[in-house]
Amino acid sequence: MRKSVLIATLSPVVLLASCGSAYSTDGGAEAVSTPSPTALDFAITAHGEFNEPWASAFLPGTDRLFITEKPGTLKFVNTKDGTVGTVTGLPEVDYGGQGGLGEIAFLPSEARLGSANRTIYLSWVEAGEGDTRGAVVGRGQMICPTTRTCQISDFEVIWRQTPKVEGRGHYSHRIAFSPDEQYLFITSGDRQKQDPAQDTSNTLGTVVRLNLDGTPAAGNPLADQGSPSDQIWSWGHRNLLGIDFDADGRLWEIEHGAAGGDELNLVRKGQNYGWPLRSDGDHYDGDNIPDHTPDDGFAKFAINWTPVIAPGNMTFYSGDLFPGMKGDLLISGLKTQALIRVAIEGETAREVARYDMGNRIRSVIEGPDGALWVLEDGEGGRLLELRPK
Repeated sequence: MRKSVLIATLSPVVLLASCGSAYSTDGGAEAVSTPSPTALDFAITAHGEFNEPWASAFLPGTDRLFITEKPGTLKFVNTKDGTVGTVTGLPEVDYGGQGGLGEIAFLPSEARLGSANRTIYLSWVEAGEGDTRGAVVGRGQMICPTTRTCQISDFEVIWRQTPKVEGRGHYSHRIAFSPDEQYLFITSGDRQKQDPAQDTSNTLGTVVRLNLDGTPAAGNPLADQGSPSDQIWSWGHRNLLGIDFDADGRLWEIEHGAAGGDELNLVRKGQNYGWPLRSDGDHYDGDNIPDHTPDDGFAKFAINWTPVIAPGNMTFYSGDLFPGMKGDLLISGLKTQALIRVAIEGETAREVARYDMGNRIRSVIEGPDGALWVLEDGEGGRLLELRPK
């Protein structure tokens, strides 16, 4: 059942930032505190709790919001009447650490279809030989014969992170479609192995660009080097947990640094973003990583954060429900327990507001009418609907 409405005022902490630096009230450079010109009051409606929710997406053309739970379950909420259902036909996942069921994505253009069937993309972690594992992406058909039942049919794996390695971290496996829906972009984390992010004979620490069926897209920068290099669009990344296109059709991603150095990047074809050779953070054991310099030969971030914000995901806001927000980037904050709002200014960016949510935030997406739908992290993570107060 739909829970009662909670009225909350989320007070932004304003961070004045420029390319290559960020200001924070919890450490680092001296904070500059000024009244926010973008303060918003949210009316928050809770729509139940979920078991380690990780990602969500609306079934195009419907009011059904589908939510992945990391242990391997996919559920949906009818946002109009509160009906909750569980989806059948999911793959077996390797659950543990940062791994399990991950991203969910639908093709926006299928909103115009008259039937209830939609193409669904899911990412998850798959076990390999011995103690190895890796991220995969699959595609199938979502069939919803009734308002309370849905199942996935004709499901098949279309992409595998290469190679599978030991460990349970930095899978990334976020998904974005190009605005013309010709290409599928997937973030592939470095699996906490670092050096492979500079080795383009594998897909660890990369963004890959594929056709919708998972085959390498024509025109990729390393196409002449064979598989799997022919999948790679950019490399030198760490743990990429957000990816989205802005209103101008440019692709952006956000990734975790180590001890400092979370960064937002404008993703360009064939560019190397430096990890682990360059980072404005340090290793967890205190060892230094050289900072980026103008002449180091690597692509530069648009903005970075030290102390870290620990991003869960990100989305560009395109609606009109929240005045003045259109075109801004919204980032879900795990460590920061906040929604972080960033204004894009050409090829740079600056943080303009931070909205305290009181809990770790795993995901934020925009709904069909411009409302924000937020997932708290962890066991019992709530689904929250945010609207203007």
